[in-house]
Amino acid sequence: MNLISDRTSRIHTENAFKVGPYIAALEEQGHKVVKCNLGEPDFPLPLHIREEVKRQLDLDNTHYTNPQGVPALRKAVAKYIGEARGLDIDFEQVVVFPGGKPPIGLCQQTYCNPGDEIIYPSPGFPIYESFIRYVGAVPVPLHLREDLGFSITGADLEKLITPKTKLIYLNFPSNPTGGVATPEQLEEIADVIKRRCDPNVRIYSDEIYENILFDGSRHYSIASIEGMAEKTIIATGASKSYSWTGGRIGWAVFPNVAEAKLFTNLNINYFSCIPPYNQEGARLAIESPLSKDSIAEMNKAFEERRDFVVDALNNMPGVECQLPKGAFYVFPNIAGVVRDLGIDKVYASLPEEVKKTTSPSTLFQMFLLWEYHVATMDRKSFGQIGTQDMHYLRLSIATGIRDLKLGMERMAAAIADKAGFEKFIAKGEHFS
Repeated sequence: MNLISDRTSRIHTENAFKVGPYIAALEEQGHKVVKCNLGEPDFPLPLHIREEVKRQLDLDNTHYTNPQGVPALRKAVAKYIGEARGLDIDFEQVVVFPGGKPPIGLCQQTYCNPGDEIIYPSPGFPIYESFIRYVGAVPVPLHLREDLGFSITGADLEKLITPKTKLIYLNFPSNPTGGVATPEQLEEIADVIKRRCDPNVRIYSDEIYENILFDGSRHYSIASIEGMAEKTIIATGASKSYSWTGGRIGWAVFPNVAEAKLFTNLNINYFSCIPPYNQEGARLAIESPLSKDSIAEMNKAFEERRDFVVDALNNMPGVECQLPKGAFYVFPNIAGVVRDLGIDKVYASLPEEVKKTTSPSTLFQMFLLWEYHVATMDRKSFGQIGTQDMHYLRLSIATGIRDLKLGMERMAAAIADKAGFEKFIAKGEHFS
């Protein structure tokens, strides 16, 4: 009898958190680490939201509540999402979760049987791929195309659809690339889905970055296209729009009330309910006109940081970086760095067991962290299947401009330090 279940070994993690102990170790040694790893806005929770949470605590709104979510928040979500996307949404279609992550895995658990296929973007939020084998489903990565601004066409999706396709993930604006979908692109994708997919296939539209947009870009949802609302789960939440990652308030709009009730029952089994005082804070965040100013302030800062970082990266030898239209990440191609520092040759010479734990972009990521004290994320942190020859980093710009300037100086120095990289490799430590 084994102590641990077989399924437990099939679930992976989110490396943005895995890097945390490495950063802590360096800081304990007295090093200043520039943290470009976590997708967490560096702004405080807006005062009007904070005050509402305090008010709810003073009202002793601290007890068990509706496992589906407090009605006031669900009504606010239904109204906001419905008006923004041109949909008529019953608040009973809305389920509130402790953050944006739970519905990602719970949808796989609920809609998919073992052997069903799940299509998801790669690079994409790591939890999409992480859960798939855990629930016994089959991962089918949809590789985003750099030549299309890290986007996809309907034809790209159509090639992957089979009779076993059961769930399709879309994420716009995108983590980690910052890609934003156009209406024409979504129409093309929707046409493929309507033509090729069984009516019981569900589309998971992860729209958590819906309000983080640059250059006058707009957010569009595939659920707004005729015939798609009855197939689509619209998932978003409070973490990114309101700089409230610790509040753990997310929500999803399901295609119908019956499906929402299934997820309410999962909430009962897993969480009982979500703290009502935070839910009321999220309700105010959605309804208050003050929130628009808070979001605009963040976006202005993110856009300025984006412009600086992309320009700095594109001036580094071996680096090419596109200008993202949304979210708060940049996703530079470092294939030239891999070549110029000889990282590809080092990787090829590693023992097979070590190769399984790292990649060329991981080796540079670790060199940058341990020797130059800049925390970033490697390509394989955003989907591992079929990415062996893809060399990218993700840098979060949700950190102050002073730190970003220091980080860019350090990264430029690391790229020029071939001897330093060779010494790092010779130590035989921190390859992943």
